[in-house]
Amino acid sequence: MARIRTIKPEAFASESLAQVTVTAERTFFGLLTQADDHGRFRDQAAVIAGLLWSLRPEHGPLGVEDDLAQLAGADLICRYEGEDGKRYLHIVTFSRHQKINRPSGVRHPACPHHDGAPRHAPSQVPQGTLREPAVSPHGALLDGSWEIREPAAKREAPGQTGFHEPSVTVHGGLTEDSVRAHGPDLGPRIMDLGSVPTGAAGGPAPDTVSAKKLIGEYVAACAHRPPEKFLGHLGREVNQLLAEGIAPSHVRAGLERLRTKGLSPSVLPSLVNEAMNAVPVPQEPHRPWTNPTDVEAAYGGEL
Repeated sequence: MARIRTIKPEAFASESLAQVTVTAERTFFGLLTQADDHGRFRDQAAVIAGLLWSLRPEHGPLGVEDDLAQLAGADLICRYEGEDGKRYLHIVTFSRHQKINRPSGVRHPACPHHDGAPRHAPSQVPQGTLREPAVSPHGALLDGSWEIREPAAKREAPGQTGFHEPSVTVHGGLTEDSVRAHGPDLGPRIMDLGSVPTGAAGGPAPDTVSAKKLIGEYVAACAHRPPEKFLGHLGREVNQLLAEGIAPSHVRAGLERLRTKGLSPSVLPSLVNEAMNAVPVPQEPHRPWTNPTDVEAAYGGEL
C-alpha cells in the first residue's frame, strides 16, 4: 500500500541523485511511497514498474531494472536476499529523511548491510497530552487523538481501563490479547518480536570497496564515458560478484581485462575467474644460439 512521504528541497541538489538518470531518480522517489516504514520493499522490477510506471508503458521492467542497478551503484539503495530466499531492497537514507510517527511492525527482513537490531522509534506526542508507556501492567493510557481505522477485533492496541472500543468493552481487567510490550500498532508481520534480526551487530563488516568505486575507476580509465545502459549492466555484474565474496582486487583485474578487450559486461564473471584461477603456462628456459658443429646436417647442404 502506497504511503505519504516527504521529499526535501535538498533532494534536487543531491550529488548522489545527480549520478543517475532522470528515470532512475523518478523510480527512487516512487520507491519512497511504496517502501514500508523501515524503508524496505520487494526487489521485483516488474512489480515496481507496474506500481510506478503503469501509465508509461515505454519504461517497463527492463528499464526499471536498469534504474535499480544505477541506484544501487550510487549507494542510494541496497539490494539483498532475505532468509526466505526472496530478493529485497532497502533505501539506505530512509530513516535519515523520513520521520514515521507510528511505525508499523517488521514487514520485510532487515538489510544485513545497514540494519542492526530493530529499534522502535518513540511516538511523537504533543505537549499536554498523555504519553503511552511501553509496557503497562494496569492498562495503557491513550491520548485523545486515537482514531479507530480498523475493526476492533483486528487491532492490536494496548488495553485501557474505561476505554470503550466499538465492539469490545474492558471493565477493570485486561484480556490476554490486550497486553502488548510495544505501544505502536505493529500490524501484520513476517517476523515475531522475539526473532533474531537479520544482520546482527556481531556479523562481519561489509567490504569497504563498493561497486560504485570500482565502476568509477573503470570509467576514469576509459577514453570516453561508456553508455549508461552499459554501465548499469556492468554495475549489476560487479554487485553480484562482490555479494559472492569475490575479492575487489580480482574484480578490478577482471574490469581491466574487460576494458582493454572492449567486451560485453556479461563476460565479466569469466574474466574475473580467469584473473583468479588462470594457471600460467610454463616457459622453456632461454637457450642462447650457438653455431652447429655439423653444418652439413644442420642446413642440409651448401648454404
